[in-house]
Order: sequence, then structure tokens, then C-alpha cells
Amino acid sequence: MRVITYLAGVGLLGCATLVQAAGNPAEGKEKAAACGGCHGENGNGAAPIFPKLADQHASYLFKQLSDFKTQRRVEPTMNAMAEPLSEQDMHDIAAYYAAQPITAENGETNRLGEKLYRSGNPASGVPACTGCHSPEGAGNPQANFPQLHGQYAAYVEKTLHDFKAGERANAMMRTIAAKLSDAEISAVAEYVSTLK
Repeated sequence: MRVITYLAGVGLLGCATLVQAAGNPAEGKEKAAACGGCHGENGNGAAPIFPKLADQHASYLFKQLSDFKTQRRVEPTMNAMAEPLSEQDMHDIAAYYAAQPITAENGETNRLGEKLYRSGNPASGVPACTGCHSPEGAGNPQANFPQLHGQYAAYVEKTLHDFKAGERANAMMRTIAAKLSDAEISAVAEYVSTLK
């Protein structure tokens, strides 16, 4: 009985920690005011080279802000923007953007991109993107895999090239991107931008 009581107490403590760590979207809106110049007022990106933050998983956004703050992910503008943020600030900003609706991109389905996204390329050892990012591009918040649907094609393409060049830290994505040709990178980027 003591073991069950102890485990229940640990479980409640874990839940309390999760609740405490959650961000406040209203506070986040105020704290994100400076982000609008690049990411748009509601997180839909002011230009296609900047990522859409709207509707992204809060856990993923928090991790990216943390990585920018500690310079685990190096991008001078974002390192400077994240440096003064507290942990709560990052949770609040992440919660704000996660609550915003994403605007979908319009365009015709890129058939090569769809094939790569759904089936990968067995000949070159590229796995299907759906395994981590889901068939609809919704990602997996528990595993910190980002949502991709509706993201700007230009940003996805740049990101895949950054992984291929070893400029981003995710070892799994570096390995996958290294196996993609430039044409495949462009195709899958165009395809995910039209996922809804």
C-alpha cells in the first residue's frame, strides 16, 4: 500500500510540474510583440524565409527558443532575441504561437514531394517523412517532432539544406537530409507547404 501511495504521490508531483511549466498565451502575446517583424503578428511569417510559428507544438517552440538562448542552435538574430528570455517567457511565447491558426499555402501537389513524404526513397535509404511528421504533417509533440503542414516551402527547403550541411544539430535529420538530392529537397518542401 505504501508503494502505491508513493507512486501516486510521484505521479501527482509530475502532473503539478507539467501544469506549472505550461505557458500563458495572453502573457505570451505581449512577450512576442518583438517577434512580429519576422514571424508576423500571429506567427504566420512575414516572409517565406522565416518559419511560421502559428499552430506549432508549444513543446517544440520552447525547445527551439531554449536552443537559441544557449546557442546550441546558432543563428545570430535569434540568439540575441532569446538571450534575455526567462524559462517562463519562453513557455508563454510558445503557448501564444501554438494557439494561433496557421494559414495554409495554396498550390498544386508536387508529386515527387508527395512520393518522398509518404514512401521515402528506398533506393537511397530515405525513410518516409510520415513516420515522424504524420501523414497530414501534424508532427509528434511527445517526441518533439515539428508540425510541417502549411509551412513555407522556402523555409523547409532552407532547413533541409542546413541539416544536409551539418548546420543544424539534429543527427537524425542530418542523416536523412544528406541522402536527399537538391531536387528532392525542393520537391518535399513544396509538398509539405500545401498539406492541410
